[in-house]
Amino acid sequence: MSGTPGTVLILGADGFIGRHLAYGLRNHGWKVIASARRTKRLSRMGFETLKADLTAPRTADPEFWRPHLSGVTHLVNAAGVLSASDIVCEAVHVTAPKALYQALPDSAAGLLISAVGIDDANTDFAIFRRAGEEVATDYGLTILRPGLVLGDTSYGGSSLLRALAALPLLTPVVGKGQQVFNPIHAGDLTDLIHHLLQHPPPPGPREVGGPEEVTLADMLRKLRNWLGLGQAPLLKLPLRLVSGIARIGDLMRLGPISSTAVTQLETSVLARPDAALRALPVQPRGFSDILAARPAGTQDLWHARIYLMRPLLRLVLAFLWLASGAIGLMLPAAQFLPLVADSAFDDTTLIWLARLGGMVDLGIALALLRGWRPRMVAWVQVATIAGYTLAFSWLAPALWLLPLGGLLKNIPLLALIAVQAILEDER
Repeated sequence: MSGTPGTVLILGADGFIGRHLAYGLRNHGWKVIASARRTKRLSRMGFETLKADLTAPRTADPEFWRPHLSGVTHLVNAAGVLSASDIVCEAVHVTAPKALYQALPDSAAGLLISAVGIDDANTDFAIFRRAGEEVATDYGLTILRPGLVLGDTSYGGSSLLRALAALPLLTPVVGKGQQVFNPIHAGDLTDLIHHLLQHPPPPGPREVGGPEEVTLADMLRKLRNWLGLGQAPLLKLPLRLVSGIARIGDLMRLGPISSTAVTQLETSVLARPDAALRALPVQPRGFSDILAARPAGTQDLWHARIYLMRPLLRLVLAFLWLASGAIGLMLPAAQFLPLVADSAFDDTTLIWLARLGGMVDLGIALALLRGWRPRMVAWVQVATIAGYTLAFSWLAPALWLLPLGGLLKNIPLLALIAVQAILEDER
């Protein structure tokens, strides 16, 4: 096709699928307006952007969207959340998109990216996804339900799969690992969407996936081969154990390690394209062809091996702050006052400072365990350790010379916090 296909607004353009769509549709000649809650990086990537937090009340008003839709000919809604409160899920999947659909010019065509396995599931994700589809149907949008989406990059579930495949000694699977997938590459999904935006199919949700079906166990084996790693025996984890780990993931907000993900895995992860999609001139590659298309690089192996270090480092740091807080609150004064015997403060002040420090430490531990504002909490940790280091260097400089490290341990601890903060920044 010659010329520009049109101007497409991509909702959720900072997500895994959204970024692939933004780049892919731009490469197909579309003028892309990338909308997301955080748009600075998208702007640096060369996109015209629209900053919109779908959980903010103003985005539930069509008047928020109308000034930004001049010239928009198409919409792709790739926004979604896997695990969140009902208020957030409803805002992201239903309320804000409905306001946007109302504000779209009558001539604009739209497409919603939903998910497979939501018809029979009773998770909040499935409930609000279905509600979002109903709204999209009312406004005439094409609805696609992809199965597992892979890419040259990875995020969420695809990152977790790579991490499990890269584990040493054993390869964990849920149950017997016989859950069936038919992954689709994000680039192939983009090519399909490029076609469907210009040639909309008849109404109704349509599942889309690759032509090759593969079990979870086989997929992990093939990923290990792709990463250049030797095969490892399967570790078959009972569903009850996996569900328990998932609940911990819910509490710590660990993304794909969640009860919703386990439920979706057990409900359905297999997409079944209908005859209309199978007849299109744009067809996706199978899983084996996706892996064969390029070699695994150093970044792929490093990312796979370090991905599960993210929750581990968070737990290690949380344990450290919990222990430090407990000591600060409960250690008898007679055991720590001699260490600062020559300070300018009286004993009562020092005791109160120790107890206050214990409360701060416990607050940091709870924030880490909950995954609350990780970037801010990283800076709070750095500032707290720097404050402790400066204070004790003044009150008791001899602590630098203790045989087991004393204040010296704070230096590698700051490096550990920096690594953990880097791993928390997935976008």
